[in-house]
Amino acid sequence: MKKPLLKRMVFLASTGLILFSCSDESQTEMENLENSIAVPETEESVIFNQGSYEIDGSYIVVFDQKVTGDVGAKFGTDYKSAKGAVKQLATEVLGSLQMKGEIIDRVYSKTLMGVSARMSSADAAKLSGDNRVAYIEKDQMFTLAPPPGKGPGGGGGGGSAAQEIPWGIARVNGGSSYTGNNVAWIIDSGIESTHEDLNVDVSRGYNAFTNGPDSDLTVDKNGHGTHVAGTVAAIDNEIGVVGVAAGATVIPVKVLDRRGSGSYSGVIAGIDFVAANASNGDVANMSLGGGFSQAVNDAVINASSVVKFAIAAGNESADANGSSPASANGNNIYTISAMSEGDIWASFSNYGNPPVDFCEPGVAIKSTWPGGYNTISGTSMASPHACGLLLLGNISNGGTVSGDPDGNADTIGVN
Repeated sequence: MKKPLLKRMVFLASTGLILFSCSDESQTEMENLENSIAVPETEESVIFNQGSYEIDGSYIVVFDQKVTGDVGAKFGTDYKSAKGAVKQLATEVLGSLQMKGEIIDRVYSKTLMGVSARMSSADAAKLSGDNRVAYIEKDQMFTLAPPPGKGPGGGGGGGSAAQEIPWGIARVNGGSSYTGNNVAWIIDSGIESTHEDLNVDVSRGYNAFTNGPDSDLTVDKNGHGTHVAGTVAAIDNEIGVVGVAAGATVIPVKVLDRRGSGSYSGVIAGIDFVAANASNGDVANMSLGGGFSQAVNDAVINASSVVKFAIAAGNESADANGSSPASANGNNIYTISAMSEGDIWASFSNYGNPPVDFCEPGVAIKSTWPGGYNTISGTSMASPHACGLLLLGNISNGGTVSGDPDGNADTIGVN
């Protein structure tokens, strides 16, 4: 388990990061960049690659509870009041340095005691010297690239197609109807709530986007989150596909927008919400990631005391220790690499033991999609297999994957 690095500025991200501000103009620039990134379509179908970029002028500030105490703890399960107490602390700390509380964007009280805030690098450096601050790091923008659209296998289909069991579900011995009371929190681009093959509980969900085209939590304008949800829990109902824990309730935690983009500060807000609202035995899936972030990792580690996490290792053919949240380690955290049919390593998958715990099917995975079904690839598609297994119980050893580049073959997780 990684510990926060005290009293230092953390400016960590992927190689070759591009700076973006939060302006509308920069959002357009980012959208143009995403549309220009080419990912070849191979026999492995459309692969969801990942990238991250620093957000100019946005920082994540984590307070040192050894100095300040846990100011939200006295409010127990009153999440709103706990966040209010953290915001008051942040306002006091900022005010003591002649910085205004209006610069605060998001507040965290359950997994981190901290905020995201807009400030100059000079103010961030000044704030890092305050003994009430554990660490500060630059916020990052995470994005899936390229924007998805319809991959091989297409969308549509509705209920006209007879149900099939995708090869990945069969490989992990999934597909049995879930009879428990727990749920899967899908931290992603949302879930298409009207999809006939999913049991979606929007009422318990969270949306990091409070206005604009992504503010409707009942829809998934990207598709990624709906695909993930289907692998976890598509209903055994004679149409479409079936999930690992068939028919389980899935809850949308929308932290990625219609383009598959979202800030790390927004991702942490989603994790914080899950930790505040989940029950023991619930699971969460994070098929997202980018450059290393101590704050994201710490949020996952702290939330894992409440809920079990399945996390995609990433699709850069690199060591997963350089990515977050893939590099988070601890009890109830499972980082997942990907394989193709025949237990063969997927060439795009990140690797490394630790943090990788299991390998799951991640190539040519058919699952639910807004308006129907779609077949795509990535560790994003591998992780929800593990998420469904965790909902069913413990993950068992189903052999090892061949061709693991780190020389330490990952165990294939099965029911």
